[in-house]
Amino acid sequence: MHVTVKGGMSADQQSLIHAEGLTMTYQSGLNELTIFADVSFDIQKGECVAVVGASGAGKSTLLHLLGGLDRPTKGKVYFQGQNVFDLSERDLAEFRNRELGFVWQQASLLPEFTALENVAMPLYVRGMDRTQANGQAADLLKEVGLSERATHRAGELSGGEQQRVSLARALVGRPKVLLADEPTGNLDERTGEQVAGLLKDLHKSHGLTSMIVTHNLRFAQGCDRVLQLEKGLFTAWPPLGQSMGGV
Repeated sequence: MHVTVKGGMSADQQSLIHAEGLTMTYQSGLNELTIFADVSFDIQKGECVAVVGASGAGKSTLLHLLGGLDRPTKGKVYFQGQNVFDLSERDLAEFRNRELGFVWQQASLLPEFTALENVAMPLYVRGMDRTQANGQAADLLKEVGLSERATHRAGELSGGEQQRVSLARALVGRPKVLLADEPTGNLDERTGEQVAGLLKDLHKSHGLTSMIVTHNLRFAQGCDRVLQLEKGLFTAWPPLGQSMGGV
């Protein structure tokens, strides 16, 4: 199966990410399980793309491949023309730290550190001076509305606050791309809508290119493009009035 999905973007916009012939299979006992096969698509610079689909469709696997956290069975992922899987493990780790921001369903904050230190952690990893790193982290905490919680540890923060810290941490290194996997999935409806709104604001204000896996159809419909992944098929959002099926 070969599926190519391109956005209806103007010719002067650059294709920031190009996935070519992505295939992902796993060995399950004596059987080989195919998550998706020969999938190709482009993400244009500045796009906010939502990915929807039933649980187990391979949405998280796709994000892991785009982020260089896992390697495909076959296929390539190009970032600004560079196949990320040609990079050494060290260069790939540096690429993730400098070019990508990740947000997961679980905020996964380090419990022994404050909110400020959690946000600054990617900059510490880069070797940035702690005063400078903490200053950038403080700016991001202010942007997500948590300046007054900077000295609080993870256990002292609500679920919504933890996810805001996670967003700030993802952006403190000034990445070009944000990859988010169900960023509102563990939150109640009201808090989830607030975090979703903040995410969209940050996408615009930081000039990001974003790919967001979500079950929140309201959030998805507000993105530039919606793609549905189901049984290895990656297709564009159905016309208005059509059901999303298993989403």
